[in-house]
Order: sequence, then structure tokens, then C-alpha cells
Amino acid sequence: MTEQEARFFDVFGYLTFPGLFARESEEITEAFEAVWAEHGGGHNQRPHDHERNSALLPFIDRHPYLCSLLDDERVESIGAALLGEDFNYMSSDGNYFVGDTVWHSDGYQRAPGYRSIKLAFYLDTVGRDSGCLRVVPGSQEMGDSYAEGVHKTIATSGSNRTEQDWGIPGTDVPALALEAEPGDLVVFNHRLKHASFGGSTSRRMFTINLQQRFLEQDEELLRECIASLAGFWYESVYTPLMVQSAGPGRMRHLEQRLAHADHLPRLVAKARQEMSEPSRF
Repeated sequence: MTEQEARFFDVFGYLTFPGLFARESEEITEAFEAVWAEHGGGHNQRPHDHERNSALLPFIDRHPYLCSLLDDERVESIGAALLGEDFNYMSSDGNYFVGDTVWHSDGYQRAPGYRSIKLAFYLDTVGRDSGCLRVVPGSQEMGDSYAEGVHKTIATSGSNRTEQDWGIPGTDVPALALEAEPGDLVVFNHRLKHASFGGSTSRRMFTINLQQRFLEQDEELLRECIASLAGFWYESVYTPLMVQSAGPGRMRHLEQRLAHADHLPRLVAKARQEMSEPSRF
């Protein structure tokens, strides 16, 4: 990470690192497939049906090699530059995406005052019309008139009003298409509006989500963030493998959420009663 890249991220809300993990691409892909094979091959322990997205969270926590990505100096340096050296590891998710993903952000109004970012690892070649990430640069700034104007129309996944408000389909929203090859890394602010269009029925991608460490007076806000994991039906913020294989450096990024997740099992139990399956997003 350079100072220029950090300033670019501050303004536009994303960064791309072509080929950053190209040498490890094959090993990463093998680990990705191994995790899915061990968990039924698709969503909720069932084979991927190519009709709806399959999602698994946590994801990198389930494989020793993928766990070690948190220790990688490239991931560490990105997190430290954008969030501070004591950043938190939030979660990770593995995905087989199907078709379009409508415009949305990953928690636009959640935890105001704290930045969270997504590191997206792409395992297939994706282009503008074959499922690559599209972003609306600068749409991540809460309180900014431009970002709030975009958010009014693109509030959350499934509630877009682009045709009603702007007279255009989602595919025509002015945006930047971040085409990617296996081994590329895309990093973006969770609040940034993003989408994808024209993708295949088994587009592979996994993410590592990082967040600024919370101040002591905001611990309840942290607990609210942790509570958002309940819909994925996993009762701990991390797997035993992720914690037991952690050295001091990694533990620095795990300790705060581990210390404030005692309410998660209760929330997961409630979610299981109310949902027919864990969340796909």
C-alpha cells in the first residue's frame, strides 16, 4: 500500500490489485473447492443448484491455508493502511454467484464512524457483462449529498428504484466495471454501491471482511455488528481452527470480537426458528 493508494481509497472507495495473488491462485482455488466439498457442495449442505446463489459464512476459517491469508503481509498491509494496525477481522464468506447481483451496499448505515472493507478474491475471469464487480465511485460517504442521493435510489439489495427515479435499468447506472482475472484482488468500502450483471451460474468468489477496532465506549455498537452474523446460522464469530491456529499477530485482529460475541448463539437459535435456511447474501 502506498500513500497515494490510501488517498484514492478515501475518495473513491475502492482499489484494485491485478495479479496480487497470481502465484497462489491455483492453491487458493483448490482450497476454495475443498471447503465446498466438505460442506455439501453448495448452500445449506446441498449441492449448488445453479439457480440461486450459494453462500457459506464463515469461509476462510474452515481451511488451514485460507486461515493463513490473514497472516499474509499483503492482507496485513492493506488492513493496516486503511483501518489502522489494530484492525478487526470481521468475517469471510465463500460464494457461488448466479446471474445478476442488483445494486446495493454492505451495510450503508451500520456502525457510523467505523470503516469496514471487503477484500474480494476472484477465482474466475469476469468482465463487464460476465459478472465482474461494478462500483459507483464515491458513493460510500455517509452525509455527502452525492452519496446520499445515490443511496436514496439504491438503498438495499432488492429495493432498487433506478427505473422509477432515474429512468434507466440497473445495467445503465453510471459505474466503473472492475474486470478481474484469477489472482486479482479487489478491495472496497462496505458502504460503496456495487453490483454485477451477466454472470454465469457458478461464479466463484470469496471475501475477507475487515473493520476498524471499536472504542471502548462503542462496545454496544460492536455487539450490534456481530449480531448481523446470526442469519448465517453460525454460533461463533470464528471457527476453532481460526482461533487455535492463530499466532499473536492474528490474535490481535480476533480478540475484540471474540470478547463481545456471547449473545450470538441466542440470536442464531432465534434465526433458525424464523428462517427456512441460512442467508444467501
